[in-house]
Amino acid sequence: MLSKISKEALLGPLSRNNPVLVQILGICSCLAVTAKLEPAIVMGISVTAITAFSNLIISLIRNTIPNNIRIIVQLVVVAALVIIVDQILKAYNYEMSKALSVFIGLIITNCILMGRLEAFALSNKPWPSFLDGIGNGIGYAIILIVVAFFRELLGSGTLFGFQVIPQAFYDMGYSNNGLMILPPMALITVGCIIWWHRSRNKDLQEEQ
Repeated sequence: MLSKISKEALLGPLSRNNPVLVQILGICSCLAVTAKLEPAIVMGISVTAITAFSNLIISLIRNTIPNNIRIIVQLVVVAALVIIVDQILKAYNYEMSKALSVFIGLIITNCILMGRLEAFALSNKPWPSFLDGIGNGIGYAIILIVVAFFRELLGSGTLFGFQVIPQAFYDMGYSNNGLMILPPMALITVGCIIWWHRSRNKDLQEEQ
């Protein structure tokens, strides 16, 4: 059974404390990699793995890190994990590695990672920190996948590259919305999801 702090660390970020919807973190990659579902899923899995293991490592060594160099240590840990993920992608899914291009490397700049290291891993034990990393990573991935679903479906008429809108619709005059595959529509889509989330959680508006 999970303790109360572990359960909150794992489940909180999935909705009520979602890092994208509540803390407005990780927005940049929402704009960059959500034109298609597949890269969004790969990015979500990558960030989840890096967030979880960077939280775990920093929590394990938190009592040995001098306060004045803690940011440098955190960056080194995250950078090492990013390199590992990048090399795994190149080895096992080179086409996806090319599609994501520099965005895998830019995970090191993702505010969610540094935010969780500072706010949680440095002051909590390894197991809750690991769960916090998983929870925040999955919470981030959920938003990426939802945004990518609508952008690919409405912008390209496909999901995972396969056409899902019947050809008969196009024959009757339906056309894909080209705006959906542009970055501004990703921002608008995220904004709509944030609005829906805040409307369902009125108390979050009072906490801001």
